Amino acid sequence: MRRIVRTLLLVAFLALGAAALAYARYLASADYRDGNQLFYREGRPTGAGRAFGHFWSAIADRGLTPAYVVTLETTGHRTGRRFSIPVVLADVSGRTYVVSMLGERPPWVRNVRAAGGRATIRRREAREVLLVEVPPDERAPILKKYLQRASGARPHFPIGPDAPVEEFARIAGDYPVFEVRRAA
Repeated sequence: MRRIVRTLLLVAFLALGAAALAYARYLASADYRDGNQLFYREGRPTGAGRAFGHFWSAIADRGLTPAYVVTLETTGHRTGRRFSIPVVLADVSGRTYVVSMLGERPPWVRNVRAAGGRATIRRREAREVLLVEVPPDERAPILKKYLQRASGARPHFPIGPDAPVEEFARIAGDYPVFEVRRAA
């Protein structure tokens, strides 16, 4: 019995190692640099992207991620169904923000706007919030801070996290930003 357990552990270890090496090669590829093609196509998640999102949402819900990784839950503006996605929060000048790394295309952006900003943020417990859209001319420092923190978002931006704030001002209109406030 011990031999079987050791063999299974060895196989699992080798499989995880192979998966890690394959993913490391992917991270160095043009497909990743050109918008993370494994997880997103044309601004929408692929099947792998949805599975990965469910995984990150589940561990963020349980508080197993850094405090700035949370689950954002919105209500579908057409279906009324609840949708959950993992997001990275950006903190700037004592305020907290959610950024759409895929620009205007993700359904959660439309859902938040249609719901008048009402949403839920989960991390160990659910918290009703009001997401207030930030005007484009105020987004640049928030986008910079967000990109410094959210490494997974970098392939979706045409500039790097070390670019000057002026460069972020140039693209600010393309990436919706919402300030997270307590729901009234």
